[in-house]
Amino acid sequence: MKRSKRIYLLLGILVVACIATIIVRRVEEYKEKIKNSDEIILQIPSESVKTLSWENESNTLSFHKDKKWIYDEDEDFPVDEEKINELLSQFKEFGVSFIIEDVEDYGQYGLADPTCTIKFSTDEKSYEVKLGDFSTMDSQRYVSIGDGNVYLVKNDPLDHFDATLSDVIDHDETLQFDKVTEIKFTGTENYNVVYEEESPNTYNDDDVYFAQQDGKKLPLDTTKVKSYLYNISSLSLLNYTTYNVSDEELKTYGLDAPELTVTVNYTKKNDDGKEISDTYVLNVSRDPEEKKAAEASEKEDSNSSEEKEITAYARVGESKIVYKITSAEYKNLMAASYNSLRHKEVFAGDFADINKIDISLEGTDYTITTEKKDDKRTYYYKEEELTITDFKSTLQALKAESFTNEQPKQKKEISLTLYLDNENFPKIQIDLYRHDGTNCLAVVDGKSVSLIKRSNVVDLIEAVNAIVLE
Repeated sequence: MKRSKRIYLLLGILVVACIATIIVRRVEEYKEKIKNSDEIILQIPSESVKTLSWENESNTLSFHKDKKWIYDEDEDFPVDEEKINELLSQFKEFGVSFIIEDVEDYGQYGLADPTCTIKFSTDEKSYEVKLGDFSTMDSQRYVSIGDGNVYLVKNDPLDHFDATLSDVIDHDETLQFDKVTEIKFTGTENYNVVYEEESPNTYNDDDVYFAQQDGKKLPLDTTKVKSYLYNISSLSLLNYTTYNVSDEELKTYGLDAPELTVTVNYTKKNDDGKEISDTYVLNVSRDPEEKKAAEASEKEDSNSSEEKEITAYARVGESKIVYKITSAEYKNLMAASYNSLRHKEVFAGDFADINKIDISLEGTDYTITTEKKDDKRTYYYKEEELTITDFKSTLQALKAESFTNEQPKQKKEISLTLYLDNENFPKIQIDLYRHDGTNCLAVVDGKSVSLIKRSNVVDLIEAVNAIVLE
């Protein structure tokens, strides 16, 4: 009995060893079928593709081509042709780095339940590309095209085919220009801004934008106008709420009668380098119900300074797409008034253009003269050369806290007459009046302009006293 047991035991060990040997040999044979490759496994010209669909973890989308690409579920959806062609370009020359041949278990590569399945067809053939797991060892994606093999690819198609419907909408273009020639505001603001170089309507050489009001051209701060145009150009037209808005739906967005419409006339160079003129129209509104509630709340609590989130929308021209924009974007676009875009400085010119300064302070008059040589100006008081730095900085610090047309009612603190090297503006009269404990009133050439910090006026007076009492 003992001998027969030993024989059975040895036979059992031999069988296990044989099975193990067979498994090892098969594994070795299987491993031998994994090989490096630079093979191109698909070569499909984008223009030959007639249908395209993909299913990923978040959605399933399908499109067909009838002269142009059409979304299967809604023919009114504006498909971005460039985006579809970008997706298809993955397969113009779809190359691999490894091939695993004669695959029996697709599950170990994540291909039994793919992360994404891409289907497309031409007039001649249909294709199915499955995307499996991501190989962290090789930093590549496992892919199957239904030919019995599994491939590792360096360029992961999922980088593109994780797209949702919002990624393939043909968004309206943002404003792109070389030069803006005119801006028209209608709605909450109603005036035009024109572009004019070397204008006789300003003493600041940097001023090229002017507000047309009451038959006059009033200079605007070039930096502020450019910033406003940048806010339009950088507007995020991505978060659409509808892509086929009806006239009735426009009312729900407040865009049947927009709060503000901005029309920009501009020039730019086309692809051939030729300058062309065009017009860009942007409509902006706050959610009507929200706006109504906010106005009622402000009336009830006029002292409330709480910042509330704003729901607002934008529409480009007559586009069928309505976009939701952020509170910050809305506020930036609505800041289109003349006061929002004009110079805050009481004197907005170049200090180097001043050739003489008359000062009236506490009933006494003083004069600062200058000499200019080789573009360098020297300043004098009673023939004594001055260091003008403090006076210059305090004059430039006179900036509007708010704009006003209030008439002066209190004492004049100081008066300046600036004589300029400018034939259109030979001199500018600046009178600064006491207004309250915080502000002074700036009157320029006899017209009330702005309230400025009283502390800045005091600094100017001290700078003048440092000169005349020295």
